[in-house]
Amino acid sequence: MPGTRREIDLYRRRLLAAGAAAGAAGLSPAARAQGAAAAAKPLPPFASFKDADRLIVHSASGIETKREAFGTSGITDTDILFVRNNINPPDASITANPDAWQVEFDGVTTPRKMSVADLKRLGLASVAMVLQCSGNGRGFFGHKASGSQWKVGAAGNTLWSGVPVKAVVAELGGVRGGMRYMTSTGGETIPPGIDPKTVVMERSVPWTAMEGALLAWELNGEPIPLAHGGPLRLVIPGYYGVNNVKYVQRVAFTEEETGAAIQSSGYRVRPIGQKGTPGQPSMWEMNLKSFVTHPAGNAPLRAGATQVHGVAWSGESPVSAVEVSLDGGKSWRAARFFGPDMGRHAWRQFVLPVRLGAGSYEITSRAIAEDGEVQPELRVENERAYAHNGWRDHAVKVTVA
Repeated sequence: MPGTRREIDLYRRRLLAAGAAAGAAGLSPAARAQGAAAAAKPLPPFASFKDADRLIVHSASGIETKREAFGTSGITDTDILFVRNNINPPDASITANPDAWQVEFDGVTTPRKMSVADLKRLGLASVAMVLQCSGNGRGFFGHKASGSQWKVGAAGNTLWSGVPVKAVVAELGGVRGGMRYMTSTGGETIPPGIDPKTVVMERSVPWTAMEGALLAWELNGEPIPLAHGGPLRLVIPGYYGVNNVKYVQRVAFTEEETGAAIQSSGYRVRPIGQKGTPGQPSMWEMNLKSFVTHPAGNAPLRAGATQVHGVAWSGESPVSAVEVSLDGGKSWRAARFFGPDMGRHAWRQFVLPVRLGAGSYEITSRAIAEDGEVQPELRVENERAYAHNGWRDHAVKVTVA
């Protein structure tokens, strides 16, 4: 059973840690590697159901999928999907009776509170979409911006089910005139003595984003777990994860953006060394991106035939093609898409069959969008290391024996 396996794994890690402490200086390289694994951070209790062997735990609020764990099924399993929290999640008891969760709606003709049970009567839709942290790729930046040092794994292709926001708005008489933003508030518990505006998870996006948004109660075919925003999460296809508010308890259409710190100064793209201000670009729609998932560069390859594969997506103009380089971008070959096209905001899987002789390779990919945009080579330097889609940093170095 999964619980038993994890208990055994935890015990094994403790034994390794004890051994490392007793005689690290005299250990072989293999033993030192085991000791490093033993020192890995544990999963936090709210994410204890996840597969620790396929994850990198940066902290209790930052858990990343390993590059080699993505597989080729298209959908990212919930037990390896990344976790990013800006504030501690609420008590797990809120998921015990999901239908009882209440959401307040404002900025509409008929403001009111509705339960999840009420919402389930108003409509049903599903959407496949990439969920990605704004800082995915931060670990490649040279200035070591604060926050989890993600490489590629703060992203996943996910399937959500719920009620379209526009169906709820129609039921409530439509959006009132003059409203320019959809502002959503999460249900995390604010620690006592702290100004709520400094920590509250409240994000504003252009009000037109409601056209594709869902109030979702299901993730990958199951009730949304607490780790991913259950019992109810706002999901906005094409937008960075921070806008997909967890434990959503209020959806309001507003004339101005929220004054909460996470909006007014947080998640703003600005030069290194500058503070965030409302006039700087906000982390809304995702940019064009791809990366190789196999080979992952974590083990030597055998000479001969192999399949180079990966994923590509965009928050704006759809991905139309992907190219792969085996020599660090000196030359490129056209890859092909495989697997189902799951929709405008899901990622596309690509593959390139190759034959590799003995030697060293630097394998990377670049996506091309329908509007002609090409994934750039380099990252855009910025204070919080956001929106990294440069293909050079995302390359993997591979040795073929």
